[in-house]
Amino acid sequence: MLLPSGWLLRHSVVMWLLFHSLVLMTLCFHHAATSCSKRCYCSDSEGSFGGKTMRCSNLHLTEIPQDIPNDTRRLYLDYNLLTSIPANAFHDLPLLAELDLSHNELALLEPGAFRGLAASLQFLDLSSNQLTMLDPDAFEGVRARSNLTGNPWHCDCRLQTALPRLDLEPVSLTGIICQTSEPSDSGAQGVPFLLAKDLDLCVVLKKTTDVAMLVTMFGWFTMVISYLVYYVRHNQEDARRHLEYLKSLPSRQGKSEESSTISTVV
Repeated sequence: MLLPSGWLLRHSVVMWLLFHSLVLMTLCFHHAATSCSKRCYCSDSEGSFGGKTMRCSNLHLTEIPQDIPNDTRRLYLDYNLLTSIPANAFHDLPLLAELDLSHNELALLEPGAFRGLAASLQFLDLSSNQLTMLDPDAFEGVRARSNLTGNPWHCDCRLQTALPRLDLEPVSLTGIICQTSEPSDSGAQGVPFLLAKDLDLCVVLKKTTDVAMLVTMFGWFTMVISYLVYYVRHNQEDARRHLEYLKSLPSRQGKSEESSTISTVV
């Protein structure tokens, strides 16, 4: 049987070991969440908001790092080889306020690419990439100041409706140049898209929609008229047959009366 003092000592050692293990696990999880991504350089962000500044510039990256610290506030991924931003790429970065993706090869922003950043993101740099179009579903409410200059934009109705959803930097007013346009004869090519006030690339789409509606209505109208013509002709034919039948009734009735008279005489 263990003495009380020995039991207390043994119990204290066990509790100390458990507490030590818990502290180590907490430190490991904290380190995993806040340590800097491999090959990148991290520093504490200036200002009262805290968080990290993570610089991964000019590292020939072809995809977004998966080990970005959760407390990152400024993220620089410029001068790399990124070609697309997948969905939920920054979903676990609730403090991210500044994101620099300039000077890459970005041609695609997938739907949900900036999901989770609507409340925190204040500045987004997408300049000097290969973007030709913007998918509004990629932003999901993000209203950050955005730099979109230096991209080979294809100006059409889709781009025209997507741009007002962003809070564009003043430099983007003159820097969003139409490399191609739809329709091609709209006069948009080579001009600053946002400064061309009289340019409405959705007019063609509206006209096409109106024409489609007119064609559809004409088709339905033609079907109704055809059905009415068929219905009238069919009823006329039935009426004619019914009239002929009625005309034939008196003659048959006369013959029947003559037969009855002859039978009575006999």
